[in-house]
Amino acid sequence: MEEFHKVRRLPPYVFEQVNRLKASARAGGADIIDLGMGNPDLPTPQAIVDKLCEVVRDPRTHRYSSSKGIPGLRRAQAAYYARRFGVKLNPDTQVVATLGSKEGFANMAQAITAPGDVVLCPNPTYPIHAFGFLMTGGVIRSISVEPDDTFFPPLERAIKHSIPKPIALIINYPSNPTAHVATLDFYKDVVAFAKRNDIVILSDLAYSEIYFGDTPPPSVLEVPGAMDCTVEFTSMSKTFSMPGWRIGFAVGNERLISALTRVKSYLDYGAFTPIQVAATHALNGDGSDISEVRAVYKRRRDVLVESFGKAGFEVPPPEATMFAWAKIPEKFRHLGSLEFSKLLVEKADIAVAPGIGFGEMGDDYVRIALVENEHRIRQAARNLKKFLSTADDTLHNVISLNARR
Repeated sequence: MEEFHKVRRLPPYVFEQVNRLKASARAGGADIIDLGMGNPDLPTPQAIVDKLCEVVRDPRTHRYSSSKGIPGLRRAQAAYYARRFGVKLNPDTQVVATLGSKEGFANMAQAITAPGDVVLCPNPTYPIHAFGFLMTGGVIRSISVEPDDTFFPPLERAIKHSIPKPIALIINYPSNPTAHVATLDFYKDVVAFAKRNDIVILSDLAYSEIYFGDTPPPSVLEVPGAMDCTVEFTSMSKTFSMPGWRIGFAVGNERLISALTRVKSYLDYGAFTPIQVAATHALNGDGSDISEVRAVYKRRRDVLVESFGKAGFEVPPPEATMFAWAKIPEKFRHLGSLEFSKLLVEKADIAVAPGIGFGEMGDDYVRIALVENEHRIRQAARNLKKFLSTADDTLHNVISLNARR
């Protein structure tokens, strides 16, 4: 039987190949240090857990919830945007709760995309940015991920030469996987471009609170007029160490939020009410939980950069996110990121995410997640140093990992 149409449009899931090798190594007794998946290991703050436990005891909260989010949660998100970005939102018409930013992106694609519509998407980028639209019949045109002057000439060419004209531009800063951070001046140019060409901006701001400098990353909605054409997605997953809770938000243009809300109303009943109440409690807090999470990731980043650098693998220090984006050492670059990632599992007991999984422009890189403690990161560096120091003598004996299956 032929593959189903939407499944046929999706490429093989690159990360699954590393996951299979990782599982096999662990089954054989290997202690794999997993720096691959961006799955936070930090516990959700106790006050948030306590609020969940308090509310879940009330049987009235066990019924279906509101798909767009309970009013208190939407008000809390609007208040957060006012405090953090100086952006005023109407919680009734400009905020919708999502089951994480990933679901929000996928359902926004469902809401606004007709078959054949062209969407401008960074390459490399988080996979749902492209594949959410591919699954709805859209067409992706890749653009640069660098938030500087080189970003705009390819956009102009895309507008000029794409048939039909693109309907949307996706931006993601701080970026997953590259950790690039955008400035407000850059966003002003993005908004001007979008309004000049009558296209929608979809901004993924999931890592707005995981930054390591003195200047917090801005929101594109801070730009005057951005609300006319923009929806922005945020998440509780990284900010409050709540990945399994599946709570995020889409905020911005009323027409676009209305379309997303309507699609979601047909597809889900929203997150469990006690989870929404606990998320409300988190957003209304004093911010100390966020500061603690940020401090942990900064310490891990510094240990990673220092220890991996001493081991012979240079890792540029990311300005934000819980990831480092590192170029594969020269002697291994010809292998590509997938084979290099497999090699690290087999020879160094380290799992990372191959850059090719984020787009073909990422194939010279791997993404390293800060999801192990400092001791484990140093252990990974020791493993890496041993591997790199002996690679010239041992790699000629390596059998292709694909040949073993």
